[in-house]
Amino acid sequence: MRRKSRIPGREECLKILLEEGVNSNVLRHVLKVEEVARDLAGRVESKGYDVDEELVTAGALLHDVGRSVTHDVSHGVVGGRIVRRRNLDERLARIVERHVGGGISREEAVELKLGSLSLVPETLEEKIVCYADKLVDGDRRVEFSETLKYFKEKLGAEHPAIKRLEDLDAFFKETLLEKEQGNPL
Repeated sequence: MRRKSRIPGREECLKILLEEGVNSNVLRHVLKVEEVARDLAGRVESKGYDVDEELVTAGALLHDVGRSVTHDVSHGVVGGRIVRRRNLDERLARIVERHVGGGISREEAVELKLGSLSLVPETLEEKIVCYADKLVDGDRRVEFSETLKYFKEKLGAEHPAIKRLEDLDAFFKETLLEKEQGNPL
């Protein structure tokens, strides 16, 4: 028999974060990412796309639950395990796993000892949470260019993750939000 999937509501997500022991900085960060992700989801929906807002909200709130264990690049995979351990929706686990950077390719995941699966965002909800996370530094909303500069300095301008980040930015700016005037991401 197949297990019924479950997406926790906002209050349950906050409870999970506290039970898992995330610190106050992470809590402030995920609350800001939630705000940005919900705004972005609404704007994407207004363009005619179907977005699971409940999934986006839970994904935004839980995307850094793995930081209760580690603050390194593996926090996404660790967070995915936490979500699965709590018997939550598999789509939520994938959002948590795939939000790091602009995603992590299968080859990079193997090299980083994160498993052998691609951790690049695929679904619209995965992309929304990943992108919203890149628009928040701590609990402060930032321009994407600031995030891109940070990653270029950290990884090098030619690192494959830079192209994935640029592609993610282009996906939202050109494809979904191109006609919005005076309402920057």
